Amino acid sequence: MICRDLGRTDYQTTLAAMQAFTATRTAETADEIWLTEHNSVYTLGLNRKNVRLPSRVNSQPNIPVVLVDRGGKITYHGIGQVVIYLLIDLKRRNLSVRQLVSKIESSIVDLLAQFGVQSIAKSDAPGVYVNGAKIASLGLRLKNNCCYHGLSLNVDMDLTPFTEIDPCGYVGLKITQTKDCGIDKTPQQIGDLLMNYLKVNFK
Repeated sequence: MICRDLGRTDYQTTLAAMQAFTATRTAETADEIWLTEHNSVYTLGLNRKNVRLPSRVNSQPNIPVVLVDRGGKITYHGIGQVVIYLLIDLKRRNLSVRQLVSKIESSIVDLLAQFGVQSIAKSDAPGVYVNGAKIASLGLRLKNNCCYHGLSLNVDMDLTPFTEIDPCGYVGLKITQTKDCGIDKTPQQIGDLLMNYLKVNFK
């Protein structure tokens, strides 16, 4: 598996790169995971029915809403959040979608446990939670048995934009981050550690 640290990237540029990678990959193409961080952006997945759009878009046009081809509803990305995209051939690795999601969630749970933070995954609401508050979100898309998109883990960011939406479609869902859980690590440090856990879990 090839790991790439992209640094800070434009969301739509990275989305286009993921789509192009997936569309042109062959049975011999190595799987990749990309670590990045995005400027403020709301992304709206394919399950768009009854989604509460952020009221702040009109007052803060610098936070765009981008329509995307992943599953799920609406979420927010911003500086201080780790984003990892997983470009994986599920058929070659003999993985079901449920197994894929479980491996991603387990990697996040293992990372948090390293710092003494207990977290859980929920079968009916993908992601990772600490004391009922969501700390990591998942959103995936499959094409020809290959996945793209991935996960976001809140590290040290302004959580205010989450209050303008129903994160992942859940009204009143609380959002937290590693900083508020007592983990004194930068997004880069957390991202590097999480990449290592993913590499181990996807061996």
